[in-house]
Amino acid sequence: MTENEKNRSMAEEIRRMLPDEKTINGLSELFKMFGDPTRAKILGCLQIRDLYVGEIAEILGMSVSAVSHQLRVLRSAKLVKGSKEGKEVRYSLDDDHVTKIIEYGLTHVNEGKTN
Repeated sequence: MTENEKNRSMAEEIRRMLPDEKTINGLSELFKMFGDPTRAKILGCLQIRDLYVGEIAEILGMSVSAVSHQLRVLRSAKLVKGSKEGKEVRYSLDDDHVTKIIEYGLTHVNEGKTN
């Protein structure tokens, strides 16, 4: 087998191992959610504790409507969930996967600070 044939064979093997386009697109969309600083701050707040929209707005110095909009985006991406408590909704991270994504991301970002 020539070097060129080996490279083509290796490329084909790796191509078969990659997730399908729909999965790759979903992953890309998930990471876009973390690409917005406001959404990242909201997720950080909710990693610390469950909060109402007004509490998040106060913490971040934002309007309730701006926070509500970002929470809708995060909710549609299944990163946060809300539970109705009387007239208000208390928000939390959707599941442990979201916590892990945030933790791994922060670990990765902070590694560069110590070197």
